[in-house]
Amino acid sequence: QVQLVESGGALVQPGGSLRLSCQYSGFTLTYYTIAWFRQDPGKERVGLACIRNVRNGDDNTYVADSVKGRFTISRDSAKNTVYLQMNSLEPEDTATYYCVADGWAWGMAADQYVYWGQGTLVTVSP
Repeated sequence: QVQLVESGGALVQPGGSLRLSCQYSGFTLTYYTIAWFRQDPGKERVGLACIRNVRNGDDNTYVADSVKGRFTISRDSAKNTVYLQMNSLEPEDTATYYCVADGWAWGMAADQYVYWGQGTLVTVSP
């Protein structure tokens, strides 16, 4: 059974940093892509980054242009956890952040991803 549990959302000041965690279970990253999306109420879901382990042990990663240079995605295989490091946060980054996964997906199209976590709220405000 695939499970995704996000944590790390918080209130942070503009310019600050935050690291979100997604603990996953029920699959191995070699066969699944994990991605981060965010959504404001009433707005479309926005893809941020994704990661997938390849068979030689390396990770393929992708970060959307909209957050490249500020956000990075990584994983700790020993902890079955994927991280989203967010730096230089702006009020526009305020949203609920979701960890998602799928065996066939790659990229930032939300409809590709079958499994979604419950989300964690990030608020960027003075």
